[in-house]
Amino acid sequence: MRLRDLREDSDMTQSEVAGMLHIRQNTYSQYENGQRQIPIECLITLSKFYNVSVDYILGLTDVKTQYPHKK
Repeated sequence: MRLRDLREDSDMTQSEVAGMLHIRQNTYSQYENGQRQIPIECLITLSKFYNVSVDYILGLTDVKTQYPHKK
């Protein structure tokens, strides 16, 4: 998964991202390592935070660009 690369590119620690998601650091670590599936709410939050598509986070595309948001 690309979560680690996105986090490191933003110069953030696992604890900082976990705090933003209101989860524990070890839970976030499991997301990064693929040991636990990421809830949809967290995917959406991370997508908006990193300004990438959910498909990019999930490895379904190599295109980072987000889709237009609904108003």
